[in-house]
Amino acid sequence: MKLCLILACAALLYTVSAVKYQDLALTFCSDSEREKIYGIDGEEKWHADFSLEKGVMTLPQFADPFSYEEGAYEGAVSDIKICRTSLGRAIKANNYPSIPRVAPQSSVYTKSSVQLGSRNTLICHITGFYPPHVEVTWTRNNVNVTDEANLSRYYPNTEDSTFKLVTTLSFTPEKGDIYSCSVQHTALDRALTKTWEVDVELPGVGASVFCGVGLAGGLLGVAVGTFFLIKGNNCN
Repeated sequence: MKLCLILACAALLYTVSAVKYQDLALTFCSDSEREKIYGIDGEEKWHADFSLEKGVMTLPQFADPFSYEEGAYEGAVSDIKICRTSLGRAIKANNYPSIPRVAPQSSVYTKSSVQLGSRNTLICHITGFYPPHVEVTWTRNNVNVTDEANLSRYYPNTEDSTFKLVTTLSFTPEKGDIYSCSVQHTALDRALTKTWEVDVELPGVGASVFCGVGLAGGLLGVAVGTFFLIKGNNCN
């Protein structure tokens, strides 16, 4: 059982050339987890990697050049310390309240249109859960392939204070393969599992069959017509 605290989830709306943007600064901590993220319009710009002990820019390559000034990571470490101190005080002040639990929902889909033998990515979108800790397992034909998957950080759903994350798995579609994404959470009695099966029809098969049947019918008609024409000539 874990209690967590969002110390700072600051959303700032501002307008540039009549376009609205939403900035996000998130500091999250529990007794075993910690996160510090900066983002804009639901996309992450920077996060603190507490394993590598440095900040990481996550802007796409096509974005305008941008970086956080030196000291951002050190500031994140300090914010986490404050967060955990505040968490302990809040728990005590509220007489050690029970943790609210909200079960996650999930969906599995591909990044691109599926073509047999062409590399693709499966996406498992998990959302609407609290507290922010889930365990995710991927399988391919009942074989565990979780080590091949990537897992995003936790992101807040600002409309209801729950959390979401995305996990992805690169794969090459082969006919009949079955993939599954299973989620375990404290609000679930059993794992929430969604499956995805490679089921791609061969292109043009229906049209080819239709054309083949039509051609066969046409040839049969010609043969029947020729037969009666010859028979009529013989009768004369």
